[in-house]
Amino acid sequence: MSAALKYTLGRIGLFVAVLAGLWLIDMNVFLKLMLALVFSAALSFFLLRGWRDEMAGEIAEAAERRRTEKERLRSALAGEDQTPTPTPTPDPPTQGPDSPR
Repeated sequence: MSAALKYTLGRIGLFVAVLAGLWLIDMNVFLKLMLALVFSAALSFFLLRGWRDEMAGEIAEAAERRRTEKERLRSALAGEDQTPTPTPTPDPPTQGPDSPR
């Protein structure tokens, strides 16, 4: 499972858990939703730190791969990526029947 999916599901789970705890309190539904959002965000900052760091690492690796591939494609389009063909070395002159010895 990707780290982004794991982190997202963790955030949603925390929101639902906090909302379930607030559901028992008698107050406006909109206020319950807003409090659940704020409290779950604060809890996820501390509880989901490892998953957040893992997700950030995956995103950074993907960005580096895209940057490298982009540079490779740009240099290929500019003609810089081609490996130079080796220049043929001239053969040593051979003595033919008309050449002096």
